[in-house]
Amino acid sequence: MKDHSPNSWESRADRHSFYGFTDLPTIHDRGAVILTGGHGPYITDVHGRDYLDANSGLWNMVAGFDHPGLTEAAQAAYAKFPGYHAFFGRMAQETVQLSEKLIEVSPFEDGKVFYTNSGSEANDTMVKMLWFLGGAESAPQRRKIITRKNAYHGVTAVSASMTAKPYNQVFGLPLPDFLHLTCPHYWREGLEGESETQFTARLAKELEDIIAHEGADTIAGFFAEPVMGAGGVIPPSAGYFQAIQPILKKHGIPLISDEVICGFGRTGETWGCEAYGFMPDAIISSKCLTAGFFPMGAVILGPELTERLQAASEAIEEFPHGFTASGHPVGCAIALKSIEVILDEGLADQARTLIPRFEAGMQAIMSSHANIGEVRGKGLMGALEAVRDRDSKTPFEGHLSVSERIANTCTDHGLICRPLGQSIVLCPPYIMTDGQMDEMFSKLDAALTQVFKDLA
Repeated sequence: MKDHSPNSWESRADRHSFYGFTDLPTIHDRGAVILTGGHGPYITDVHGRDYLDANSGLWNMVAGFDHPGLTEAAQAAYAKFPGYHAFFGRMAQETVQLSEKLIEVSPFEDGKVFYTNSGSEANDTMVKMLWFLGGAESAPQRRKIITRKNAYHGVTAVSASMTAKPYNQVFGLPLPDFLHLTCPHYWREGLEGESETQFTARLAKELEDIIAHEGADTIAGFFAEPVMGAGGVIPPSAGYFQAIQPILKKHGIPLISDEVICGFGRTGETWGCEAYGFMPDAIISSKCLTAGFFPMGAVILGPELTERLQAASEAIEEFPHGFTASGHPVGCAIALKSIEVILDEGLADQARTLIPRFEAGMQAIMSSHANIGEVRGKGLMGALEAVRDRDSKTPFEGHLSVSERIANTCTDHGLICRPLGQSIVLCPPYIMTDGQMDEMFSKLDAALTQVFKDLA
């Protein structure tokens, strides 16, 4: 619990740290968890206590917190060339190599890559690219962006406008021209008596209807996470992307796959779009791109968007956009090593071997707790939704903050998991052993038993 002494780490954090995406009543009562480091999938606080991090940091630390190869790659890169940009036709060798590698491992036959410092900035950049194309191709009205409710695409003003979460209303967002369709969550959004096939068809018709209403010539792009991550690990309904992609193609609307969370093995495939059998026009990457060892994002453009953007840029002699650390040589070196570790050194394979145990553990938790209404996920990412009543899908009363209670109780048991709405999210690092997976579910089971008993 919180150490209230004036010079404690918890008090010092309160004094000068402004918390983001943090339940402030929890901080007031319990204090922040101040960390000194990590080893394997565990993190260690200032009191010497270890926690099994079932969230891989923030979806990204898939190789754990002390991977020697990634650490060595970072050290060597800093010793060689500690920083630069990618402006004015100058960039590091590592930046060139990473662009080549990203196109090689992408589903695209060819393309180009633009670098940012985060997934938020990559989504923001992609929107600017689409708006840029509208103006360059004599269609300045083509500015509307379609996403889905419960989507998460970032925190910049533009990417937060794409993020169809109610909390963005406090910022006066979304900006105009951002359209949010129904969340493809069949368990929660399906109508009574509606089959999953019918639900998917209804969502496809909704897309057709909004295109007809708004005008296809006003819509710049459609952004979708293959699996909605921060919306609560929500896989699409069966056949969803096969239903919507032909509609988008018919109307000439690019489909952007936001793979910030799904990319590089989280779903069991290299890319989430591969897991769900669709070919996007561009991919947004971050998080596992550097295994969390460096802040970096990337817009990976397929061949058609590459050609169009190249022509539009040449017409005005440049693409007037970028960041000071775009294509940072150290970040690119770490990303190259991260891709090697995940795809060539067996980390993605290890993740795939864990998936059956992960799925079985999730189902066992649901079988043991009547207050878990749904278990959902894909690959090595999952969510358990807490409900007051499973049959009616009635949620717990909001003032009970049930997911915060569960997450806090998990912390007391030495487990880090994430509360999202009424759900608890698990996205373990790929390096977990069978024993650590069992430890994760054992601690979660104990926390759920305690919380549900208190709420009974």
